[in-house]
Amino acid sequence: MKLIIALIKPFKLDAVREALGAIGVEGMIVDEMKGFGRQKGHTEVFRGTEYEVEFVPRVRLEVAVGDEQKDAVVDAILKAARTGSVGDGRVFVVPLEDAIRITTGQHGDSAL
Repeated sequence: MKLIIALIKPFKLDAVREALGAIGVEGMIVDEMKGFGRQKGHTEVFRGTEYEVEFVPRVRLEVAVGDEQKDAVVDAILKAARTGSVGDGRVFVVPLEDAIRITTGQHGDSAL
């Protein structure tokens, strides 16, 4: 099993959710967050005054999948989240040792 973590631009969330739904992903965790990468934020002008925005808004998605779904999920996220501009985000794939469904006590892939 794998835990796929994607950091994407907030306005791409619906496109990524639809792309994942189309390949059979039934659930995910979504968090709103702020952070920065290589671009180190940006500047904005509000009412004639320039402000430095050090942390940019991002959405963090977490999806637990079986090993056989990993490549399809990563490809769907990459295609749906890509804008072609700097700061599109990152995708991390982490080994997932176990998953347990609290209601039934099922372990492994059957708990997903």
